[in-house]
Amino acid sequence: MNDSKLPHRAWLIVALLVPVALLNYLDRQMLAAMKFSVVQEIPGIDQEANWGKILAYFKWTYAILSPIGGYIADRFSRRHVIAGSLFAWSFITWATGHVTTYEQLLWTRGIMGVSEAFYIPAALALIADFHRGSTRSKAVGFHQMGIYVGVIIGGFSGYVADNPDLGWRWAFDACGVIGLIYAVPLFFLLRNAPRSAAEALVPQTSPLGALKELLGNRSFILLVLYFTLPALAGWVVRDWMPAILKAEFNIGQGKAGVSATLYWQVAAIFGALVGGYLADRWMRKTQRGRIYISAIGMALIVPALFGVGYAPQTGHLSVAIGFLMLFGLGWGFFDSNNMPILCQIARPELRATGYGLMNMVSISFGGFADYGFGVLRDRGVPIFAIFSIFASTAILSVVLVLMIRPRHTEGGPAPISH
Repeated sequence: MNDSKLPHRAWLIVALLVPVALLNYLDRQMLAAMKFSVVQEIPGIDQEANWGKILAYFKWTYAILSPIGGYIADRFSRRHVIAGSLFAWSFITWATGHVTTYEQLLWTRGIMGVSEAFYIPAALALIADFHRGSTRSKAVGFHQMGIYVGVIIGGFSGYVADNPDLGWRWAFDACGVIGLIYAVPLFFLLRNAPRSAAEALVPQTSPLGALKELLGNRSFILLVLYFTLPALAGWVVRDWMPAILKAEFNIGQGKAGVSATLYWQVAAIFGALVGGYLADRWMRKTQRGRIYISAIGMALIVPALFGVGYAPQTGHLSVAIGFLMLFGLGWGFFDSNNMPILCQIARPELRATGYGLMNMVSISFGGFADYGFGVLRDRGVPIFAIFSIFASTAILSVVLVLMIRPRHTEGGPAPISH
């Protein structure tokens, strides 16, 4: 579908979802950036492994429920799933600002995983429903921009936590209220995409049938693995980098939070927009265009991870920031094309479910990565050794994505493949 033939609502849907993506990731990054303030006030978080468990609880709940959230979005209404998720997210975010014990914080992070598990699969599938042609990667890239901006703003929350007139509890309270306010107009303005006559005739797929079809698809299995391996490093960079920079370069919590998020997320915004544009352009020549752009992004992530791990040995914060920016550029190329690649191998009726399954595997291992990183840090394992392992998994990811074989999944005649 050409850009000029797209209904205005197609881009309106993206614009409406960007703030929701921003809020989802703002909450995650705030906790990482305000770690030291939270630890000082909540008793029981006396080891890095305990902090890693807090991060992991969110991810494991998020992971387990992602396929369920995706299937509900495929089976019923993507619009209702998205709006309901934001309402739940807002309440739990507000409640996080009122916890007083380690156990309560574990519970709120776990429940937060429930609310967010229903958002991303439904949102990206809804965008794909409206953007079926040469704008799909660009549209997903614009949506992911909201995620990166959320992480950037969350990075500044370390300054909020250090402010005696505000503090970390105030930050969670404010975000929860903002989410509740935005959820009301979102519910009324958001719409599901109209279904074509051919799609309307497709029978509903049972949960077991959806699972069987997706897991019987070799390219889908490759995409799940490709989606998972880089996430091991991605989650650690998001969740642990503020603490890493503070400890390794002896800087304040506020500066560490900004240094760990601002620069690489700006690079990720650039990467998502450029990567989406280039992928859509390359698709005019070959059905593997999005795969090639994603692989290029992953190739950039490999040296970036080695560099991030080595940077503390140089003693220069600027070296770490430079390699984080390279990581962000590659991540943007990768992130803007995951759902578009899924759309090339799975029917529209299975895409939210498929993305939910991808999330389940990816985030489950991300939780283990967060917890394992804390354990390794407690045992004194060097940063460079840990990030070298992550870099090795990224090398394998390049091979996996190039093995994916696109097929015709939309209505109408199949495009010519080169």
